[in-house]
Amino acid sequence: MPRESRNKARIKRHKRVRNKVSGTEAQPRLNVFRSHKHIYAQIINDRTGTTLITVSSLDPELGNRAYGGNIAAAKKVGTLLAKKALERDINRVVFDRGGYKYHGRVAALADAAREAGLEF
Repeated sequence: MPRESRNKARIKRHKRVRNKVSGTEAQPRLNVFRSHKHIYAQIINDRTGTTLITVSSLDPELGNRAYGGNIAAAKKVGTLLAKKALERDINRVVFDRGGYKYHGRVAALADAAREAGLEF
């Protein structure tokens, strides 16, 4: 029997987490997706099924778009995401790590968002 791919295992973990984590208008969900070269974050209201804010390491607002697959890029994305959220009066979010370990780029993004003023 062939082994499960890493991404399929991650998707299974993400589905387990999503059974418990849901975003509302008062406290939307902060979702993280990381690819090999970039990192993406969205703030989502699951009640209406709308994405309120999206930021990635590809955003021109971050300036140099050389490589987004490192901790420095994740910190920039987290800071920009928190700034945009606070501009739209979003103070509290529920963190959805997307099935990834809370480690490395995912943790750096979350810590930078916390330092910039988001609560979760």
